[in-house]
Amino acid sequence: MTTASTPVAGRKQRQPTKLRRSVKRNLTAYGFLCGALICFAFFSWYPMVWEVILSFQQTNFVDPAVWVGFENFRTVFNDPVFAPAWINTAMFTLLALLCGYAIPFVIAIVLNELRHARAYLRFIVYLPVMLPPAVGVLLFQWFYDPDYGLFNQILGIFSLPGLQWLNSTSTALISLVIVSTWSNLGSGTLIYLAALQTIPSELYEAAELDGAGLFKRIRHVTIPQTKLILLVMLMLQIVATMQVFIEPYLLTGGGPEDATVSVVYLMYQYAFNFGNLNAGNALGLMLMIVLMVFSAIYLRLSRDNTV
Repeated sequence: MTTASTPVAGRKQRQPTKLRRSVKRNLTAYGFLCGALICFAFFSWYPMVWEVILSFQQTNFVDPAVWVGFENFRTVFNDPVFAPAWINTAMFTLLALLCGYAIPFVIAIVLNELRHARAYLRFIVYLPVMLPPAVGVLLFQWFYDPDYGLFNQILGIFSLPGLQWLNSTSTALISLVIVSTWSNLGSGTLIYLAALQTIPSELYEAAELDGAGLFKRIRHVTIPQTKLILLVMLMLQIVATMQVFIEPYLLTGGGPEDATVSVVYLMYQYAFNFGNLNAGNALGLMLMIVLMVFSAIYLRLSRDNTV
């Protein structure tokens, strides 16, 4: 019995030693992982848990909290701005998707085809991203000025009438889309450009030998080879634009006539202007559920298309 138990004891002794070596070898990686988990837990998961709790409470953070069930949700539903906020957010997302999703991809293709001054042009394209978001928005506030703004001066050169960019219900929302597209143009372009540079040049050479022009190469080589990054960027674009806040907050204040009120801006109104933090959390919980459902459906559909 002694000889039979010796190998087992030896294996048990070697396993902890192997485990310790593995832990020491990956200690740095585990440290970075723990740091990331702590940041996510403290800045993402913890606020989300409190958002859910506060949505069903009524509190002023002085007196004890009172559970009110769905009262905060009824308050939000009965707000006449509730429906316009969701409609404006959906319209902003759709317009930003048409502009901010396609334009960076086209610019990335153009930069990828160039042979000279590519580094300089990349810097020019990425420059808006390096500006603080508030600075870019305030810059466009001057561009949109109906009296001496740059855009109306350009229209005047062509003898066209000036527009009330931010003061008209017909142009206010698209004006915000232009600002958002310009501000995020550089990051999307560089991501697409990095994906384009991973495509083997042999595929383009084979397409050229088959007589494929530029548009056919894009259709049959570029888009299929970058399909995964296009799908990921599409989801990120929709999730980000559904949370638009800076543009309506700084440029229009939700006007004119609530034409640019977004869901997140209405959350801000409830929390800091109306003093109803719980209703703001209820609205935020609605938005979070909508984004979670959309992300789950989108990931399922994209997985089925990529497999």
